[in-house]
Amino acid sequence: MSTDGATSLTPSLEWIKSSYSSNEGGACIEVAATEQAVLVRDSKDVTRAHLSVSHPGWARFVRYAAGA
Repeated sequence: MSTDGATSLTPSLEWIKSSYSSNEGGACIEVAATEQAVLVRDSKDVTRAHLSVSHPGWARFVRYAAGA
């Protein structure tokens, strides 16, 4: 896992917010998949650095979050 402040290097990414998220703010994240990793950022401040997680690491996180 790493953080990356170079958001200008990833302008063409499709950032996706959870369908459970509302437009009223709150604690939401957005994710974008690349060939190398899954990127995670704070939806309230998209100019800040994003977190980079390997595909296997993201899969483990999703399984854990789903309770599997």
